Parts: sequence; structure tokens; C-alpha cells
Amino acid sequence: MLTGKSIILGITGGIAAYKGAALCSKLVQAGAKVHVIMTESATKFITPLTLQTLSRNPVYTDTFDERDPSVVSHIHLADHADLIVIAPATANAIAKLAGGHADDMLSTTLLAATCPVLIAPAMNVHMYEHPAVVSNLELLASRGAMFVEPGTGQLACGYVAKGRLAEPEEIADAVEAWFARSRSLAGKRVLVTAGGTMERLDPVRYLTNDSSGKMGFAIAEAAKLMGAEVTLVAGRTIAPPPAGVHVVRVESAEQMLEAVTAEYDDMDIVIKAAAVADYRAVNISGQKLKKNGERLVLELERTTDILETLGRRKTHQFLVGFAAETEQVARYAMDKLRRKHCDLVVANDVSMEGAGFNGDTNIVQVFGEEGLVEALPIMSKREVASRLLELIGDRLARPEGSKHDR
Repeated sequence: MLTGKSIILGITGGIAAYKGAALCSKLVQAGAKVHVIMTESATKFITPLTLQTLSRNPVYTDTFDERDPSVVSHIHLADHADLIVIAPATANAIAKLAGGHADDMLSTTLLAATCPVLIAPAMNVHMYEHPAVVSNLELLASRGAMFVEPGTGQLACGYVAKGRLAEPEEIADAVEAWFARSRSLAGKRVLVTAGGTMERLDPVRYLTNDSSGKMGFAIAEAAKLMGAEVTLVAGRTIAPPPAGVHVVRVESAEQMLEAVTAEYDDMDIVIKAAAVADYRAVNISGQKLKKNGERLVLELERTTDILETLGRRKTHQFLVGFAAETEQVARYAMDKLRRKHCDLVVANDVSMEGAGFNGDTNIVQVFGEEGLVEALPIMSKREVASRLLELIGDRLARPEGSKHDR
């Protein structure tokens, strides 16, 4: 699974740095190309020569130790990495990563990297539970960082508590699992919609839904990381779209319908995360509407239901809808799933803290024909996206006879 993969192993300055040697060896034996970056403090616990011998590559410790004049080392490493593993990750290293600091080779490389990051914390239990560390871990999770939780056991300080670095075998297994997941949608064509649509009233005003596009963007990004060819149809958004996906920009519900139906027949998976306006103005003014009296009466008409249209036209596509509700979430989600012929519906109560619009977290329930499939607690939208795509991949991998009728 790791053959040919380029992995940066960051080792920071804790007593658990010695485990980095065993982890490096396991990754190399599994076929990975391992490039080790050590902080200055890490070199106090284990020598760079040890890691150089095990990785069969030079070990980086100094941002200014440029060995190849044709490249800038930290940029070159970041650009070519498939995954970055930080083990052990001290409280200081976690704080620097969360704060965007770039004052040594490891933090500078991390700031330049666009690949996923897997963090294995190791520290004293009181440090691990400190509000600042907890906040930093939550911030990193909201940005999509993955973690291998520390274990409970004898710590170097004498405590027997949570905080010891996970064993090298556990971290290596987590790396293997990530790459296994990242290949599960290889060869699949995925269409994702994101953001809110805009229904013009005049050149300066419009009707829309409250949507940042972050959930749809997270799904598109996760699908790409899992090997899919991704088309992203995006309306009004406040976040930049992920790199490496084909983006089609639209404004209105009608434009989104046209863009989606043009691609639909060739897609394997379609995920409708966009917040599409249900109504549009019957008459759109060519000029700015001027204030005239105390009230303005607008005549609205229904827009075409894109999800329902796709459900009726479905042949082989796996169709996923979203349902943003404020009450009776299960009832409305199941009703939408059956009326619109979806394979899954992802529902959330947007009145709950952490599950509403524009934030980086979500709380969702996933429904299938059999009812509730999985309820996810509050987590980053990137984590929600990854779990949703894992569920889709699992269902697509089932033998035909075991699948629910669509």
C-alpha cells in the first residue's frame, strides 16, 4: 500500500523521539520513501545519523542548509509529499502548527504543504489536557488534520496517565489505513454541488440561501483525495474551492440544473450539498428597483427541484441529498430520500450549535432506505466528508444482491 509513496516524518523534541526510529524503519520496509525532518530539540534525544541510516535519505534539521541549489528544500519536500506524519508531536510543535509559525525546517515545510497531515501527540497528561493544547488540537482538526491518539501508560515524568506516544505499529497502521482509504474511489467520477444559488430581483439584489459552500468543498476535496475524478458545481460561496477538481461556477438554480444535468449521465456518484433556492422572481427588473412606498410585493415561482429531477433520471448513479432542518430531522430526511429516489440523505439540525451554516464543523445523521445509517457527533466538515465518502464506498462495494433497491 505504501510502495512509492513519499512521506515526510517530522520528529520533534520529546523523549518519545526514540520511537521515531522504529516508525521510520516500518514505513521504509513497507515501501515508502521517507524524508525525515527533525527539530533541533529532537536531535538531543536521537541522532540524525540514525534516521539517515534507516530512511536512506538525508535528514533535514536546518532551514538554511540548502544542499541542492536547483530547489528550495522545504518547498520541494512539501510539494512532493503524499503525507506528513509528526511523531512525536510535542505541545510546542502542535502550537506552532496551529498558529502558522515557520521558524524551523519542520514548521516551514508544514506551512508550505498541501498534503494531509497525521499528528501523533506525546506529552505529559496535564499538558495534553491544558485548554491551550485542547484548543490547538481542535483548531487543527477543523482544518482537516488527522490524529493518532496518545496511549495511557508510564510517562517519562513518572505519571501513569494518557499522553504517551502511540506505538510505532499503531502509527504505521494509521498511515496504511489512510492510503487504503485514499484509493477506494479510484476510477470513479464524482459530481458535487456546493454553495447557495442566487435568484436575481434586479442587478443589485437577489434571493439566496444561507450557505458558505464549505461542506460541499470538503466533500469534493475528500473525493479527490480518495482517488476520484471530481467535478464541482458551485454557486455563491465564501471559501476558496479545493485544488485539483474541475470547478463549474453558476449563479441561479436554473444554471445549476443545466450544469448538473449536462454532466449527470457520465457520473458514478452525485452529492447534492448545495443550498438551492426554492423560489425565484417571476419578473426580474433590468434596472435597480427604487423605493416606492412602505411595502414591496414580489411575485415568486418555484424553481426546478434539481435533486428530484436527478432522482427521476437515475440509472446507475449513487445519489446523495442533503437536508438542512430545524425540527423532525429523521422524518423529513426519510421523506426526502423516498420522494427524490436518493440512496442516502445527509441531514442536520441547523439550529444546533456547531451544525449551522458558515462554520467549520457539522453534526449530521446519514439516512438510507433502511433508516438511520450513522449519526456523527460534532466534527470538522472535512471529517464529515471523509466519513460520508467511506459510507458511499462501502455501499458501492457491496454485492448487487445485498444492496437496497434504488
